[in-house]
Amino acid sequence: MLYAILCYHDEAAVCGWSREQDAAVMARLGAVQERLAAQGKLGPVARLMPTTAATTLRKSVEPPLVLDGPFAETKEQLLGFYLVEVAGLDEALAIARELGAANPGGSYELRPVGHFHAGTTAT
Repeated sequence: MLYAILCYHDEAAVCGWSREQDAAVMARLGAVQERLAAQGKLGPVARLMPTTAATTLRKSVEPPLVLDGPFAETKEQLLGFYLVEVAGLDEALAIARELGAANPGGSYELRPVGHFHAGTTAT
């Protein structure tokens, strides 16, 4: 089963890390990623640029409105994601716990991923 592990954290805290702190976290996460890749469980991984680089398309008006930034009033922002192929939620949670040990703070949201092909849905 394919799961998305969405990585949330306080963007100001993460952007405030020194280069050394950031490199240390990325190295710890890299070790987890290498193990998962060797097991054939790791799909795409992405670290998103800061929300200041984001653009939002608001579809509530016609024509849609293009705005700078996400304008999300949350304490944590979506900073990246992992796609993992696992047996089920328990295994996805184990991976999220391991990622959390490598990168303290923030939270992970786990969601099963549905596959959409030519108008049909299969999970």
